[in-house]
Amino acid sequence: MAPPVSPSRISILGAGSWGTALAVSLAHNGHDVRLWARRAEAAAEMERTRRNEPYLPGAEIPPGVAVTSSLNDAIDKSDVWVVAVPSQTVRAVVAPLADRVGSATVVSVAKGIENGTLLTTSAVLRDVLPAVDPDRIGVLYGPSHAEEVARGRPTSVVAAFRQRAEAEAVQALFMRPTLRVYANTDLVGVEIGGSVKNVMAVAAGMSDGLGLGDNAKAALVTRGLAEITRLGLAMGAQAPTFAGLAGLGDLVVTCFSQHSRNRAFGERVGRGETRAEALGHSTMVVEGVRTTESVRALSQRHGVEMPITGAVYAILFEGLDPADAVGHLMERDPTQEDEG
Repeated sequence: MAPPVSPSRISILGAGSWGTALAVSLAHNGHDVRLWARRAEAAAEMERTRRNEPYLPGAEIPPGVAVTSSLNDAIDKSDVWVVAVPSQTVRAVVAPLADRVGSATVVSVAKGIENGTLLTTSAVLRDVLPAVDPDRIGVLYGPSHAEEVARGRPTSVVAAFRQRAEAEAVQALFMRPTLRVYANTDLVGVEIGGSVKNVMAVAAGMSDGLGLGDNAKAALVTRGLAEITRLGLAMGAQAPTFAGLAGLGDLVVTCFSQHSRNRAFGERVGRGETRAEALGHSTMVVEGVRTTESVRALSQRHGVEMPITGAVYAILFEGLDPADAVGHLMERDPTQEDEG
């Protein structure tokens, strides 16, 4: 058992399902947690009921969590910032706080690639927080549905920073009997694995919606991992990362879980709904939609072949019928398995 960690003041920016689950977990570790909710009425309701029913039903928010709609109050004197807003809003939320960060360590738990800039969330944070040592900006990624973490079900994730000392410090902060954290210094690989898997989960959902069966879905997930790995290596990542929790682990849980918003969205599209119709069924952000745009652009920038990503993009943004996309993928020219 790891030695106990001294209590810290931790700010969690974003009171969605994952931000709330982490607030619960960190408070149980004895930390002083400030959970920021964008809407004042939502923050007041959580403070009053000690619940976040719209996003994490049934989970009790412990006394060690203070909920606020004031960003200034949320980050006051914090040792650690946990950025848990949707990936496309990280810049807008954090940039105005640049002169308040002090010596805090900044941990992103948002999984995605920013549209336009094609930056991972840690790169966005480095861009908007120039006063922060880049080594103190990293991520916490892995197969970790909030619903299960909040219920104390065994979960393993990865704390990834450029330097091992920072990764191990965050590892110790989050580690619990039911939340095992591994340290990793392949920040690029962890972020590419944890972000692109959402695109593959959309594709897996489409496969479910089309009723293609287990053989097709197994092939899609396997070839999806190959695409993720090729892109990651082209961007300087390390191959072993993609066989780990932020690669294979996160891909599997997101493609198969009942909790996966990306898979559920894809299933609705596979059954014939439009992108807008399918998005209308979720009260939470489906990260894979916007990330598909960025990943396709990254594949073009780096000259990496990503046929599944291309098919998902064509379905979501160019009107390709999902059934026709299957035919296009299956009828590609024969190749060696390690070639694409």
